[in-house]
Amino acid sequence: MNESATSGGVGGMTVESAFAGMRSVAPVVFRAGCPDCRGSFELAAGALRLAIGATSRTTFYSFTCPQCGASVRKPAGERIVELLTDGGVRTLRLHTV
Repeated sequence: MNESATSGGVGGMTVESAFAGMRSVAPVVFRAGCPDCRGSFELAAGALRLAIGATSRTTFYSFTCPQCGASVRKPAGERIVELLTDGGVRTLRLHTV
């Protein structure tokens, strides 16, 4: 262990006191629905993909329905983009040539 972690560090703060108030964070889940089978379910961030295009028509998120296996693609407005990116969904930026 380094010296600052055990001897008080900056302003006399120890590692233990710095992390004392932290709680574990629950994983983010998103509610989604499948237009094919009409199922509704929760998906972890890793099950979703976000593609951000040059326009609102080319910005969407996608996932595979866990109930019927259909590939689902839905439009993503500004608020959806914000929620998905803040929730850790992998994002692909589409570039136009």
